Amino acid sequence: MASTLFTHCTIFPCASADCIQDAFLLTSGNVIAAIGPMTEVPAPNNARVIDASGKLVMPGLINGHNHSAMTLFRGMADDLELTAWLHDHIFPAEARLISPEMVYWCTRLAAAEMILSGTTCVADAYFFSGMSAQALSDCGMRAVIGHGIVDFPVPSVPDPAKNVETVAAFISQWLDRDPLITPAVFAHAPYTCSPATLRKAQKLAADTGVRFFLHIAETRNEMATIIDPHGTSPIRHLAALGLLDRNTVCVHGVWLDDEDLDLVAQSGATVVTCPQSNLKLASGVARVKEMVSRGIMVGLGTDGCASNNSLDMFREMDMLAKIQKIACQDATVLPAQIALHCATLGNAGLLKLSKVGKLEAGWQADLILLDLKHPHLTPFYNPDLLVYAASGADVETVMVNGRLVMENRQILSFDLEETKTRVNELACKARTRH
Repeated sequence: MASTLFTHCTIFPCASADCIQDAFLLTSGNVIAAIGPMTEVPAPNNARVIDASGKLVMPGLINGHNHSAMTLFRGMADDLELTAWLHDHIFPAEARLISPEMVYWCTRLAAAEMILSGTTCVADAYFFSGMSAQALSDCGMRAVIGHGIVDFPVPSVPDPAKNVETVAAFISQWLDRDPLITPAVFAHAPYTCSPATLRKAQKLAADTGVRFFLHIAETRNEMATIIDPHGTSPIRHLAALGLLDRNTVCVHGVWLDDEDLDLVAQSGATVVTCPQSNLKLASGVARVKEMVSRGIMVGLGTDGCASNNSLDMFREMDMLAKIQKIACQDATVLPAQIALHCATLGNAGLLKLSKVGKLEAGWQADLILLDLKHPHLTPFYNPDLLVYAASGADVETVMVNGRLVMENRQILSFDLEETKTRVNELACKARTRH
């Protein structure tokens, strides 16, 4: 993590700031040391100098919800609604195919896709999460990783009675072990976890000081599937159990009525919306406009690529802004600036990451460079174009924690060809068993 000096670039510090033209950015170790106009550029000393003429430097994107290892299942079961997709295809495939090896290599493949599309940090949730943590650390990505909890046997926890105990061991192993990795608790959903399990999971998160994630209110009919329901909606079920608080991250939150939204706002809980996945599974459109107006902190995620089927956060920002406009029949709803905030500083705040999601001296050196010379980014009037025209393919260079993990579209932190070979070998086994 030697010093790097980017020169003659356009800098977009954060969603609420204007671009700085003909600027420099200097990193030192894992932090940003200085930013300013080229007229004030410091002497490089021992820093590596990168001429970034024609490039935009911006904060790395943060994916607020993903199941990275599910790259193995991309394209395996498409054009289905959530219940059939999960119970008839995904859960059986996971029971057959999940292993430590599968989680490690398929998470590495997801890391490649995310790095190539400008994502520097991900909130991940799956099983054998120690392998996910190791894979993302090896690839040089920042991550908040929730170990999955369900009330039925899975390959990583054959005895459901040990589900919370297993997650406690994962947290103990990874808490403060790696500066890039933050462990968390992921209780899958109220329809796969009993009230007793949900309470134990939340208590574990509170006792260890980590985030508590769960899927909630993803589909219209979810209430009918909840184990031992309390209340009259998925959110009121959580509230009745005392599980809504500032440490709770509600993933999806598509079917929230006004009372639900008020409960979330009053509790300080947060929501991560996954628009592409929600559209593909016909789950619905989250009421993000109403969430924002109530002061609810909203993040943005792709969900797993088995239900998206992409991990490109530029694509996700575009969809977030556009579906809110059509849902509200108002072109001014949820402007591009809010979508950019959700995918950067907003997600960082939701995940409780310190000094991540913004380009400022003293903040973490998590940044990406986009090539502005592409026809679809010319002319570049303002950063709204990042939401409505840019794509992950425009990302040229990626730095995480002061380390270049991709340069000139070449991944530097790990062997992508080896990763693809390993995943294809696993896919061959999946085909013979499917």
